[in-house]
Amino acid sequence: MDFHDLKKALDQPGAAHAMHELMARLYPICRSITGDGVRQTLRVLREYVPVEIREIPSGTQVFDWTIPLEWNIRDAYIADIHGRRVVDFQANNLHVVSYSRAVKGRMPLQELREHLHTLPDHPDWIPYRTAYYKEAWGFCLSHRQYEALQDPEYDVCIDATLGNGHLTYGELHLPGLRDEEVLVSCHVCHPSLCNDNLSGIAVATFLAQALTTTSRTYSYRFLFIPGTIGSIAWLATNRERVSKIRHGLVLTGVGDPGHVTYKKSRRGDAEIDRVMQYVLATSGRKHDVIDFYPYGYDERQYCSPGFNLPVGCFMRTPHGQYPQYHTSADNLDFVQPSSLRESLETCLTACCVLENNRTYVSQNQSCEPQLGRRGLYRAIAGQREGSFNEMALLWVLNMSDGQHSLFDIADRSRLPFEQIHSAAEALVHHGLLR
Repeated sequence: MDFHDLKKALDQPGAAHAMHELMARLYPICRSITGDGVRQTLRVLREYVPVEIREIPSGTQVFDWTIPLEWNIRDAYIADIHGRRVVDFQANNLHVVSYSRAVKGRMPLQELREHLHTLPDHPDWIPYRTAYYKEAWGFCLSHRQYEALQDPEYDVCIDATLGNGHLTYGELHLPGLRDEEVLVSCHVCHPSLCNDNLSGIAVATFLAQALTTTSRTYSYRFLFIPGTIGSIAWLATNRERVSKIRHGLVLTGVGDPGHVTYKKSRRGDAEIDRVMQYVLATSGRKHDVIDFYPYGYDERQYCSPGFNLPVGCFMRTPHGQYPQYHTSADNLDFVQPSSLRESLETCLTACCVLENNRTYVSQNQSCEPQLGRRGLYRAIAGQREGSFNEMALLWVLNMSDGQHSLFDIADRSRLPFEQIHSAAEALVHHGLLR
């Protein structure tokens, strides 16, 4: 990938809105860590990129974990004694605690309240709750709905199944000139939540789409997986591939209006960490870079000590630090097309740096070569025009000792990588570098 390809990918008319439209298609689907919602989501993605749908049977041992039973839900509601649905899964799939066991019957309001979850501080929002790996059931509703429950009894129905099935995930491998891989991972296990789930899926999909249209030095592997159990399962069943991963990003929460946050890998000084810090620093936009900590998303599995992969986490506002997190307010209005585009641009720029990073050796190690007679130096001494290009040439010549890559030079000079790369190409053309 060169920088022309980058600009072409970003300048496609409506790319930002196309990502938002993909999210709108996926938004109504009820996803969980297993089940038909994940399959339906992956089938939609296959319209954009050739994702392979893979499945692992329930009961399969993956390190210290076991692939859980598959959960599917058809309907759920709380109805008053007149049959009117006062809480309806069909209206919002967040209303049911994910992985709730089947329930049907009439129960006193006092007993029902023990299974209800609300957000009193945000009385119009519905919370998102899960009951993975335990037998339980429950409903989530707005606090206003909760306060309106006054009847002595209610009919309760959760029409769901929990039985032997599969864990489903999507995988896309884009081969490059080298077997060494860049891993891009996002989670597909949340229901109607936009920033914390769908934004990562959308940006990963359009990043993959852009990479399919260009030549690649690295191979790229995209994983669309259920959170935690998905990355554990992939690592357990693909150990022979893990050694090929040279760089990696987990994408999550990349569509909110906050500024970008990059969480470094466990190594802290991996090339992907340095590249992401450089790309953000030279973007001119506000951003944060934070150290690794063993909580968050799937980076904590990729960075577990048994693997210690160079995988960081790219996000905007970190999880739990915006009020809409894990609530119905994390909707299509909360996620901004401009934020999606900026996130995609950052990821594509990082890929361009990784793809074009080379190490050269100057053919004139003893003092500078004469650039003027080769047409590489400004014609009249003292002119300001072209000074940045001249500085790029001088930096590349001075640092190309076989020990410093183009990225090392760009990082030290704080010049745009594109200028450093162009300078190197010009010097190679004139026989001054190899």
